[in-house]
Amino acid sequence: MKLLQINTVVNYGSTGRIAEQIGDLALEKGFKSYIAYGRKNGNSHSELIRIGTKFDNYTHVAKTRITDKHGLGSVGATKKFISIINEIEPDIIHLHNIHGYYLNYKLLFEYLNEIQIPIVWTLHDCWSFTGHCAYFDFVNCSKWISGCHSCPQLAAYPKSYVDNSKANFNLKSKLFAANKNLTLVPVSFWLKNLLTKSVLKNLQKKVIHNGVNLEKFKPYSDTTDIDRKFNIVNEHLILGVASVWEQRKGLQDFVKLNDLLKDRFKIMLVGLDKKQINSLPANIIGIERTESQEELAQIYSRADVFFNPTYEDNFPTTNLEAMACGTPVITYDTGGSPESITDETGFIITKGDLRLALEKIELLVNKNKIATTSKCRDNISSNYEMNKQFEKYFDLYEKILSKKVTRKKMGKKNII
Repeated sequence: MKLLQINTVVNYGSTGRIAEQIGDLALEKGFKSYIAYGRKNGNSHSELIRIGTKFDNYTHVAKTRITDKHGLGSVGATKKFISIINEIEPDIIHLHNIHGYYLNYKLLFEYLNEIQIPIVWTLHDCWSFTGHCAYFDFVNCSKWISGCHSCPQLAAYPKSYVDNSKANFNLKSKLFAANKNLTLVPVSFWLKNLLTKSVLKNLQKKVIHNGVNLEKFKPYSDTTDIDRKFNIVNEHLILGVASVWEQRKGLQDFVKLNDLLKDRFKIMLVGLDKKQINSLPANIIGIERTESQEELAQIYSRADVFFNPTYEDNFPTTNLEAMACGTPVITYDTGGSPESITDETGFIITKGDLRLALEKIELLVNKNKIATTSKCRDNISSNYEMNKQFEKYFDLYEKILSKKVTRKKMGKKNII
């Protein structure tokens, strides 16, 4: 059996790690695993296929900025990739993020709509059913339901100087909804609910939540190295982590929260760029992204509270990682972010209510951390362990492939 996954990155960031981990499980099951990607990649056990070059990425970015035709560049790179798909002849094609300046979705789906290969598409955001954006909560936009136009988020990813949202919406609707072999996998019930209102409402859908590696993300009882490295002295640590600290991730809410905190608290933010670090108040610890999962797990373990003030999100794996390391979570009632939180592992609060956030933070730091650690860890091990979650994809593959075999047999019988 041959599995081909397609994603912007490999073994880098949350979606890249998910693709890599599914590939690892495929190899364990005797599959031949391929991962096609557009930009960054870490080490991988799967066979990697680079789609295009850095030059292709840059020209795709330019096309997006000038025309708002994101996902419609990279023509030559996509044609070459389609020829590789024909050579591989995969049994299953698993899509992740097909946006990100590396792939022409029109060419890809015109091809996919003609072949009989089953396709699973994990939706990590809302891009598949909008005319421009990956999320729309921040501006409270609902145009995606009836048809995008006059986009209010041209300055948001994928940034553009003109508005082509109406044409983009119509093209996506036509291409994606036409595929009879496509199964959508939203990673939250929140996103599944949106899909039922979208142009993709008639496609097959199955929710599979993301999982976390419990061997890498685990509680560390000794975090003195973290205290020493970041000069934390007997302070309660409030942690925030993001792969990219966009406005929607709530960076400014941490700055505002800092003004409300007492001296016994310290904030640490992971994943900032140098400019953001330099703009922080002196008493907020800001560090760049770390690819060391061991160090990140130690930071999670050292934190008393993980605060996720996200204004737009699907199903953040940072919540899972924090709880896997025994740290309770406070998050805004945003998208699918609350879905992993229980009454014993954290709090869900209204967006922007920082005084309530402070109240819940103080409540959590006054609790017995050992008891909280156990509850958080149990929640993740019972419901979001990586292999248990990703096994659900292989159950889905098997179900889809068995239907394909049945249809072939029925067709042969009818011909006779």
